[in-house]
Amino acid sequence: MGNPHFHKLPNQNHWVQAIHTAVKGRVRYKVNGLYHSEALKKYLESRLLEEEIISQASANSYTGNVLVIFHPDKSLKAIALLIQDILLDYQQKSSKSLASAAVIGDSNLHSFSTKENAAFVGGNNRNIFDSAVLPQISMQRQLNQTGSQLIPVLGAVSALVCGTGLLYAYNLDEAILLLIQRLHTPLRDRIMLGITFLGDPVVMLLSSLGLAISPLFYNRRWQATILGIAGVGATLLNCLMKLLFGRARPALWKHIIKVGQHSFPSGHAMVSIVIYGFTGYILAKQFPEWRFWIYGLTIILIAAIGFSRLYLGVHWLTDVTAGYAAGLVWLIACILTLESQQKYRSSLEAVSSVGSSPA
Repeated sequence: MGNPHFHKLPNQNHWVQAIHTAVKGRVRYKVNGLYHSEALKKYLESRLLEEEIISQASANSYTGNVLVIFHPDKSLKAIALLIQDILLDYQQKSSKSLASAAVIGDSNLHSFSTKENAAFVGGNNRNIFDSAVLPQISMQRQLNQTGSQLIPVLGAVSALVCGTGLLYAYNLDEAILLLIQRLHTPLRDRIMLGITFLGDPVVMLLSSLGLAISPLFYNRRWQATILGIAGVGATLLNCLMKLLFGRARPALWKHIIKVGQHSFPSGHAMVSIVIYGFTGYILAKQFPEWRFWIYGLTIILIAAIGFSRLYLGVHWLTDVTAGYAAGLVWLIACILTLESQQKYRSSLEAVSSVGSSPA
């Protein structure tokens, strides 16, 4: 791995530090101010991708890193200077936004100069403009972003609920299971038994609790806590719904696995979409350059678990679709809780940093 390269600004802060430089034309930079700044993340990515010498750029506001793949003829210093120029542009835009906010009478701006508000807090890698000085503007932007992200999720939940209702209304459950029964072979039976084991609620609950205390969540207490809450909550909610509806399981052929009495909704479908979905979300945030594959494999695994319950004849299709719908709602609630907590803690830390910094 190559030696890190540092580039100083006039105020002697380290804004750009090159790390992971072993592969020519590929480098990862630590960027001061990027940590927990979604606005700077998007700005960096969009500006870098406008450059002809840059073929790929991916910023991560959770780690403060920027992965850049560029023309091998260019030096690390040239790319670092380019990132530094983008940061300066972003600082200037932030200053203009602060000035506009002052015009409308934001009282939070009176105790800071425009230059101080737009500066980066080097000790904590926080951008004051994003997380402390203008909390109302930042919160409104976050609410708008969250709302736009929830639209496809609400669409998926609505589709699952409507699909469940139509399947039940037209009594298609039995016909679908009998159609799937034609696929049975000894080899496929063993494969489906293995897949369904991965979605067992008890196994997944223990796995999520074990994963929550594993080194993967070192120094990530809230992520670990909410993962545990997601697993326990999904399991308890599923048990409550099973008792409430009391639907009998299919008995179209002899089952090759032991199952309980109640069928609706599917615990495998409901708990798997919560545990695997939440884990996939965290991994995609940690490794944004692999998020397409992470989300793709997560969806395939969750769908395979649901299909295995139909293949084994222990659930109706409406059990599975209802389990997915209920699990998706609980998953989104857990993700929103995590995001809200992280943004709240970032704002508090940034305010604390501003208060403790010299005038």
